[in-house]
Amino acid sequence: MAAAALAWNAAALIDKIRARRPRIHCITNGVAQGFTANALLAIGAVPSMTTSPEEIGAFVGGADALLVNLGTLDEGRRQVIRLAIGAAKAKALPWVLDPVFIERSPSRALFAREIAAAGPTVIRGNEAEIAALSQGRPVDAFALGLKTVVAATGATDHVMDGARVAGTPNGHPLMAKVTAMGCAGAAIIAAFLAVAEDPFEACACGLVAVGVAGEIAAEQAAGPGSFAVAYLDALHGLESGKLATRARVV
Repeated sequence: MAAAALAWNAAALIDKIRARRPRIHCITNGVAQGFTANALLAIGAVPSMTTSPEEIGAFVGGADALLVNLGTLDEGRRQVIRLAIGAAKAKALPWVLDPVFIERSPSRALFAREIAAAGPTVIRGNEAEIAALSQGRPVDAFALGLKTVVAATGATDHVMDGARVAGTPNGHPLMAKVTAMGCAGAAIIAAFLAVAEDPFEACACGLVAVGVAGEIAAEQAAGPGSFAVAYLDALHGLESGKLATRARVV
């Protein structure tokens, strides 16, 4: 996918998000909830965050996409995640798995593999997390075997589904200095999935949008604190011109 096409597609999907205001239900890290909700609102989506076992089916059933982030994980949260995935599959909703810190905990990695087998639309994690989840298998073969899109983030984000590969190097080092930046990025991918027909395209476009917003925010920021605020403003102001001049693909 050429940079120009990716930028145009990302802008078109952002327009759809703002027109449709998809509901994204997020099961996410406790420290990430506020920033994730604000990032979704900034790009035009509507967040919800409950993890109540009594409510999760209704909230997911009324959503347009689901994020499952493993940053905060205990036995109660595991059961809620299973319920949420079941509700998403019953409604044929797209969902994103963000396997946070699975390289640090064997039990967390085992649980991540269990729910990955349920068929997430996208798996988004950093390179260490994806390596732990795939257990050393080539990532493209891992994606193909699960029939999912895998995004391995880093200095260049790589997106693959077993047949296609795209590298998106947009972003800024300050993004690594703000808690919940990656968690919010996974939620934004879920918002793109909610309005797109092609999960590969949605994931790549979502990562470009996140990266471009980070670059724009860094031009205004004096450090991590002001960067977090500027990032939300940049997401809110994303449009075709900014994406066209900045989107990169390798």
